[in-house]
Amino acid sequence: MFKKILIANRGEIACRVILTARKMGIKTVAVYSDADKDARHVELADEAVNIGPAPSRDSYLQAEKIIAACKQTGAQAVHPGYGFLSENAGFAKRVEEEGIVFIGPKHASIAAMGDKIESKKLAGAAGVNCIPGVNDAIESAEKAVEIAKGIGYPVMIKASAGGGGKGLRVAFNDKEALEGFTSCRNEARSSFGDDRVFIEKFVEEPRHIEIQLMGDSFGNVIYLNERECSIQRRHQKVIEEAPSPFISEATRQAMGEQAVLLAKAVNYQSAGTVEFVVGKDQSFYFLEMNTRLQVEHPVTECITGLDLVELMIRVAAGEKLPLAQKDVQRNGWAMECRINAEDPFRNFLPSTGRLVRFQPPRQTMFAAGEPSPRPSPAVGRGGHQPPLPSGEGGSEGGFYGVRVDTGVQDGGEIPMYYDSMIAKLIVHGKDRLDAIAKMREALNGFVIRGISSNIPFQAALLAHPKFVAGDFNTGFIAENYGQGFKAEDVPHDDPDFLVALAAYVNRRMLGRAAGISGQLPGHGLTVGEAFVVLGLGATGQNSSQAALVTHYHAESGSSTVRTGANSYEICSDWHLGGARIRGTVNGQAFTAQVERGVGKNPLAIRIAHNGTRLDALVLSPRAAELHALMPYKAPPDMSRYVLSPMPGLLVDVAVQVGQKVQAGERVAVIEAMKMENVLFAIADGVVGKVLATKGESLTVDQPIVEFV
Repeated sequence: MFKKILIANRGEIACRVILTARKMGIKTVAVYSDADKDARHVELADEAVNIGPAPSRDSYLQAEKIIAACKQTGAQAVHPGYGFLSENAGFAKRVEEEGIVFIGPKHASIAAMGDKIESKKLAGAAGVNCIPGVNDAIESAEKAVEIAKGIGYPVMIKASAGGGGKGLRVAFNDKEALEGFTSCRNEARSSFGDDRVFIEKFVEEPRHIEIQLMGDSFGNVIYLNERECSIQRRHQKVIEEAPSPFISEATRQAMGEQAVLLAKAVNYQSAGTVEFVVGKDQSFYFLEMNTRLQVEHPVTECITGLDLVELMIRVAAGEKLPLAQKDVQRNGWAMECRINAEDPFRNFLPSTGRLVRFQPPRQTMFAAGEPSPRPSPAVGRGGHQPPLPSGEGGSEGGFYGVRVDTGVQDGGEIPMYYDSMIAKLIVHGKDRLDAIAKMREALNGFVIRGISSNIPFQAALLAHPKFVAGDFNTGFIAENYGQGFKAEDVPHDDPDFLVALAAYVNRRMLGRAAGISGQLPGHGLTVGEAFVVLGLGATGQNSSQAALVTHYHAESGSSTVRTGANSYEICSDWHLGGARIRGTVNGQAFTAQVERGVGKNPLAIRIAHNGTRLDALVLSPRAAELHALMPYKAPPDMSRYVLSPMPGLLVDVAVQVGQKVQAGERVAVIEAMKMENVLFAIADGVVGKVLATKGESLTVDQPIVEFV
């Protein structure tokens, strides 16, 4: 077994690998860019080596620097994680040539499967069902349109070296095929250095289901069940689960056996995933093979009880797989939500900056394959003991529970140079409904402040009746949230509870204020029972609801709140300033979030629960009367400006002063978190001023162009 390994990655996957290596008694080396010098993976590793400036092309994609770091530290093996160089056959080959073990498949297998054009030909030859399409690189946009017409719309335009939703477009007509080919080619060239693009038939109402494989150097390959990954936004997975609620046992076995055939055809050794598109009649077709660990691997670990990272390390060290196909288990139901740094209410634009607060829900799952819930005695470079890969405590026998995989911590920075995922929230339940319930409660307790996150969107998806029923495909998000995601898309099953909780929180705060010593006799704060909860709307229009808070007990933290036609007995040990409030309402446990001083009003209270947010002022009846008389100040008219909707790098300004611009015309391009975002004019106009220059780092709402 290796004594020391280097992790050629960053973020949560680097932390994930470090924790398993520590469990195995293996020392770890982290590599980091200038932007990641204070990152969690650097702190957890035994050693760390700086490999260059913040952009990934100057650091995490620098193969020679990573190999030099191995030699410098004496690392015997490299784990590439996912993304960056993980599926780069040239990197794997260079590592092997230097006498370092690549913890992944052999470079020949990566080359065979990493090229999406060649992999389809190999899959067909191995007896795997393949989708109709043209598997040769296409030279021009015009040729792409001609081919697309021949196959029949809709078609999928895909970069040969693509992955993670990059370099992929779906076209429903000639115009989209023309534009999609150009966009794919440009995105692939900048992301992967390979601009080859191919086209295939797009299966409508498809499901995206993948088979997890594990192979060793003795010719053994097993499949570890499937993962359902159909909940996607713009071809990037949002929620994954295992098993799939859709396929039959016969389909599962057929897909697994075909995946094994393909792996054996390329002498596959390590963890890998074969992705299939599955039709509503359970017909399935090969999409691609990912020759690396997948982001969503924890759901497979939950239902099988295996640690996939440990198996990868053991196989790379020359060990035989410790189990055969008949030994693979499938227990319970697991789900994973990707927690991304993006604002769902602003069309999911990236959100970068300081994590003012980062408090994940308490982890209650044992580590995959761990006999005990306690971590090993090894301590990271930061001097503290980190949690296990899948949790730090035990509940329900250590089998079911909550797990958080993350690469960030309280006070950390979310840089704009890398992808938007900041954590993965994983739950394991007895069945699918139990897993959904656990996930909703865990999301309620996931506190993120300082940046926006997609948690409200995840909560909405989990509450959607069709998702709960398992009735969805890869078009689910586009169909249900095609006009974007709005606050009203998350209806609360009991909105009066949010009002009652706001009144309860306000009463607790006033109770503390009334109890402060040193108040002048006769002038101390007295608190009444009647309140008015004013909901603060985006347009300045306020909703108003009366609430009566009685039976207030400071010691027990209990009160009865009557609002609307409902009465709520709320009991909690919440303390002022706490971001999470846990307790019981009418005897039922709940978790919600509280924030004071939101927006521009220091007295406003924000309550968040089950993805729904209430921003409110809680006032006495007389104060509410006076508040209604206050004038409303309308925000300034910014319709003449094109504003940056997010922090990012201005990579192009497509207009000049004096130019006539029509609505829908391209104005500027901003890049953040590895994605290009094109800004278009929303109305006809003439450019009066260009207020930002190409190459400039922009802040949110910074003006770029002014129209006259």
